[in-house]
Amino acid sequence: MEHALSEPGTDAPIDPEQTNVEVSQQVIGRSPWELFWRRFRRDKVALGGALIVIVMFLIAILAPVLASFTHGPNEVHLEALDSFGIPTGPQAGFPFGVDTAGRDLMVRVAYGARTSLFIAFFATGIASTIGVTLGLLAGFYRGKVDTLISRTIDVVLSLPVLLLSLGLVSACGVSAEGCLGGLIKPGLLLVSYVIALFTWPYIARIVRGQVLSLREKEFVEAARSLGSNNRRIMFRELLPNCAASIIVYTTLIIPNNILFEAALSFLGIGVPQETPSWGRQLSDAGSIFTVAWWMMLFPGLFLFFTTLAFNLFGDGLRDALDPRTGG
Repeated sequence: MEHALSEPGTDAPIDPEQTNVEVSQQVIGRSPWELFWRRFRRDKVALGGALIVIVMFLIAILAPVLASFTHGPNEVHLEALDSFGIPTGPQAGFPFGVDTAGRDLMVRVAYGARTSLFIAFFATGIASTIGVTLGLLAGFYRGKVDTLISRTIDVVLSLPVLLLSLGLVSACGVSAEGCLGGLIKPGLLLVSYVIALFTWPYIARIVRGQVLSLREKEFVEAARSLGSNNRRIMFRELLPNCAASIIVYTTLIIPNNILFEAALSFLGIGVPQETPSWGRQLSDAGSIFTVAWWMMLFPGLFLFFTTLAFNLFGDGLRDALDPRTGG
């Protein structure tokens, strides 16, 4: 004889269909993307950083549109200088004032965003490509390959970065032909190459450490037993499992590269004089900021908020991609 289950303390039978519905509503599967977004959106500081990053991208993209309605980035307005040739501050037609040459500072700050973001992302892309590739090779093959790559990383990290950067940029930027037979010419690409030259070892070390711990996992052995070659295992099995660390670290070195470019331009060996750059603008303001404070204030604020936003965004990504974070 069948007996229906009843609720504790009552004689009312339990409806199996209602129980299944309640269980199905309680157990909800979430994809990795949904888990990431659930964690990330709860971090209001990281969302604020992401918003500032988006605004900076829009400013960089729309800089030519702004110039078409106001003034060109290298357009000189001598009437904006006073009788002693000193630049004037914020006013009608020049919301950020003008620089020592009479150029619209607001337009040049907007174009400076294009310069900084282009160099930062291009240099980070080169550094990530080199670092990820060498880190995969070192961690996967180990032995002599790991020793060679690791010692190369140690050598690069021991070099005086700023001093060598000054020498390389100065040597290749002394003439319009550049260096290496004209292969590397002065300008944005030269600064990007120099920055990438000294930043790839950090990514390589992170990827190497990740691969060393992953190469002995069961999924690697399973792929090998199915006949996968070494290249497939590295780029189809190991690399996707390192993607979270790579994404997080690249977002954290982008602000460092922005500051690196600003430092080189501040020292006068970064991008050419006619190319707007926040570092160059801060350098130009160094000798006149006591009477032209706006020349240092506005580029400095944009540089500060851009680097801060990328750092906050990178920290938020790290916390959201960490599987140990509850969510």
